[in-house]
Amino acid sequence: MAEEDRQTVKDDDLYEKLREDQGYSKEKAARIANSAAKEGRSAQGKKGGNQPQYEDWTVEELKDRAKELDITGYSDMNKDDLIDALRSH
Repeated sequence: MAEEDRQTVKDDDLYEKLREDQGYSKEKAARIANSAAKEGRSAQGKKGGNQPQYEDWTVEELKDRAKELDITGYSDMNKDDLIDALRSH
């Protein structure tokens, strides 16, 4: 991790695990790591939203979400590509 990133991430170990093992984007991994440092890691597992996993969404639903997030090129993506794009956004 770059020196400037280390200043904003409060739990480096969790950040690295989320980036390398889970494939999370830098922003998402940093949000989770910082929240876990503040509230405790066990609290993070309890938070979660009520949305189903992207794998359970239809391609049309995934495209609608990609459009909401201003992801470019979504109209030509297949389901796996859409899921990857949404998760790395």
